[in-house]
Amino acid sequence: MNRISVLVVDDSAAMRSLLTHILNQDPQINVVGTAPNADIARTKIKALNPDVMTLDIEMPGMDGLAFLEKVMTLRAMPVVMVSSMTQQGADSTMRALMLGAVDFIGKPDIAMNRDISSFATSLTLKVKAAAQANIHSLPRQPGSQILNTVNAAQGCNDAIIAIGASTGGVGTITELLNQLHINLPPVVIAQHIPPVFSDSFARRLNQQLPYTVKEAEDNEPLQVNHVYIAPGDRHLVIEHRHTTRVCKLLIGPRVNHHIPSVDVLFTSLLNYGSAAMGILLTGMGDDGARGLLQMKNAGAMTIAQDEQSSVVWGMPGAAVSMGAACQVLGVEAIASQLTESLTRGHLKPKRVAT
Repeated sequence: MNRISVLVVDDSAAMRSLLTHILNQDPQINVVGTAPNADIARTKIKALNPDVMTLDIEMPGMDGLAFLEKVMTLRAMPVVMVSSMTQQGADSTMRALMLGAVDFIGKPDIAMNRDISSFATSLTLKVKAAAQANIHSLPRQPGSQILNTVNAAQGCNDAIIAIGASTGGVGTITELLNQLHINLPPVVIAQHIPPVFSDSFARRLNQQLPYTVKEAEDNEPLQVNHVYIAPGDRHLVIEHRHTTRVCKLLIGPRVNHHIPSVDVLFTSLLNYGSAAMGILLTGMGDDGARGLLQMKNAGAMTIAQDEQSSVVWGMPGAAVSMGAACQVLGVEAIASQLTESLTRGHLKPKRVAT
């Protein structure tokens, strides 16, 4: 079995040394080179042809984002961003994921020697997942999408769309939502992502889409033409209170190792029956698969992303194997199906028990 070859790119010698040491501890991984900046990294990519690159965002000369954009245009490859866990770092990381990076990981505090063990475990898993990622399906850039105008269908105020995703989800969700226009029923999203990053994700989407995107707030009523993203440290469920549907944020425990959990979101919508649509996108593991099956059994339309367009066909693949998906579609086809369902009124309201 060939080992996964990795190029480590970071302007910090200490960080390059740490990442190299951690990754080389795994017998399935081999760090074939390191680079302190984009110029040297470009040369080593050509010479070493690595399977995966870890990339710092803040570097002298060409920064990590500019370099990533060139890499994904000229020589697309799996990239794991190594980012600071600050608000500024989160904003840059969201941009990187939209440019095509497979995943990201927050930098550990080397000076305080904190969380090195958990960081090492997570980094190794992310690099291995990246090596298996399908990077032929890169997220499209804003402006390149064809917007489909969704006419307000009868019952739009009663319908609800739930989306779940993990690895590769930021770019895929961006691509999907960019193909939709108004008028939309409320859209609720559980994306596996840390807290500071979930807020950044919502704000960045809100800047480029024709409807409102925001991080969900506790007890917030759902509105049409609004997209609600679960905070990275809370489960998101939807509660029906008399004639109003509201977001309810719950503190742990983790479900399927995740908070927010897609299964938790999906199973909160079972009473909506055919007025709900569940969409399970790219991601590792199987979170959301059982919830999607329950939604299908309750009468909802359910869609799993197909393998060809998924960055990682774990979660949607698990749903398909369970028979949880009414349809298995690529991202463009999901957008078309969603548009058709809304314009033809296929999402039929059902009285929800209060």
